[in-house]
Amino acid sequence: MKIKIGITGQEGFVGQHLYNTIGLFPEEFERIPYHIDYFKDQSQLELFVSQCDVIVHLAAMNRHNDPEVLYQTNINLVKQLIAALEKTGSKAHVLFSSSSQEERDNLYGKSKKEGRELLANWASKAEGNFTGLVIPNVFGPFGHPYYNSFIATFSHQLTHNEQPKIEVDGEVKLIYVGELVEVIINEIRAKKSNRLFVIPHTSTHKVSDILILLESYKAQYFLSGIIPQLNSKFELNLFNTFRCYIDIKNHNPVKFVQHTDPRGAFVEVIRLNVGGQVSFSTTVPGITRGNHYHTRKIERFAVIKGRALIQLRRIGTDEVLDFYLDGKEPAYVDMPIWYTHNITNIGEEELYTNFWINEFYDPADADTYFEVV
Repeated sequence: MKIKIGITGQEGFVGQHLYNTIGLFPEEFERIPYHIDYFKDQSQLELFVSQCDVIVHLAAMNRHNDPEVLYQTNINLVKQLIAALEKTGSKAHVLFSSSSQEERDNLYGKSKKEGRELLANWASKAEGNFTGLVIPNVFGPFGHPYYNSFIATFSHQLTHNEQPKIEVDGEVKLIYVGELVEVIINEIRAKKSNRLFVIPHTSTHKVSDILILLESYKAQYFLSGIIPQLNSKFELNLFNTFRCYIDIKNHNPVKFVQHTDPRGAFVEVIRLNVGGQVSFSTTVPGITRGNHYHTRKIERFAVIKGRALIQLRRIGTDEVLDFYLDGKEPAYVDMPIWYTHNITNIGEEELYTNFWINEFYDPADADTYFEVV
């Protein structure tokens, strides 16, 4: 039997990543539809709760000019969820996202701690299942600047002609959103309950050191197309986070510099401070390649002969981005993670394309998920 999972706050930063990742396991999990308006209609919330074997409660307000509004909003969301659980007699396993700010003297931390305690009390009285997740600072692609993380803010600023400013240069304990989602999914699988789980951070860095890395990504990658050296998993995750804040519509396709002489032309396809593999393909007219996405890989498509249409669509959205490339003006498009993509020969001759990806192909861990653009 599939485990039926509902995610409150599914539209948020962590919620989107959790929802999309659960979708990679269709034989194991079923995603129960959720909408933010369910908390405005208790009957809809009860219907949602009644369908779930597992509820991951992420819905919360993280920032507000009035801390009291933030506190009351988060507490009320928990109380509404408990009322729906009680009304439906639910025995769902509820996982609640709390914060490492629980012990700080602020109303946000207080709202998370008290919300966790309210759900723990519900589980005790109703013989329900509950896990309180205390989560460190989370960063990753598609976080909202000025809201979710200073890394989101810095990355947005650096790719939009703004200069980041460090307010407090302290050490920050971090976890990448993909790592957090993996922990949550493992908790669901383990079916452990009625416990407090302090999720360990996966790295610690000074704010200024992170800014130095992000500024190097801007100088090398954003301005010059160079893939930077990535010395750790953290740096790969940070680079993939940085890349998602580039304005894809206006940045792509990126034209190469052609060096010409009487013999013909020479073009540098990619400059690398990191490894990987380069491949080459020919595609006959009318044929499409791809229609898949990656969750960690860095990939570049470079058209050197013929005419191509490269299409991208972020998973979970409907907008398709079209980029037209012509070998007469060689150019490339890089594939952001969590964007399904393809390439079609729209010309009348064979299409010649160079592909680069930052890691060797491993069929046992391909990080390639098929979905039509």
